Amino acid sequence: FRENVNMDIEFSKAGGVATLAFNRVDKKNAITSAMYQSLADGLRDAAQDAAVRAIVITGQPGIFTAGNDVEDFLKNPPQGTDSPVAQFMEQLRVAEKPVIAAVTGMAIGIGTTLLLHCDLVYAAENARFAMPFTQLGLCPEFASSLLMPRLAGYQHAAEKLLLGEAFTATEAQQLGLVNKVLAADELQ
Repeated sequence: FRENVNMDIEFSKAGGVATLAFNRVDKKNAITSAMYQSLADGLRDAAQDAAVRAIVITGQPGIFTAGNDVEDFLKNPPQGTDSPVAQFMEQLRVAEKPVIAAVTGMAIGIGTTLLLHCDLVYAAENARFAMPFTQLGLCPEFASSLLMPRLAGYQHAAEKLLLGEAFTATEAQQLGLVNKVLAADELQ
């Protein structure tokens, strides 16, 4: 694990749990290429550390992530399997230790689709989810067009993926995306 010089992702370990926390609140935790690299490195480090028994991905109170930082993606488009975004997706996909997401506030785009690859997802009552790919002229990412129908059924998945409208934590739980909805002060 490289020393985390990108403080937009806070990485910590305590009590057998490695925590990766989005910490770019001024930009609504929009994820840059450097942040993806920190996430990939943190997941890799947690996988290799025998003391780590579980991994938590979270944000700051009131904001999980607004998704990809579009400006950064235009400057640093992900290319190839060694790109930071591809490394993150691969590390999350192959994680052998339980990955738990604790979602508060907005979880937009990749903020929602990454949850499809977590073992457990807990959401605060104030969590809001959206996959606005069609409004942006994009294809759904990170296998979401395969995984959402399997999870929620075709009609529910089509509604969320094609219309891109935001939905609540309670609705996310009904769809099977979220295990449990908690009060914001109980989430962590």
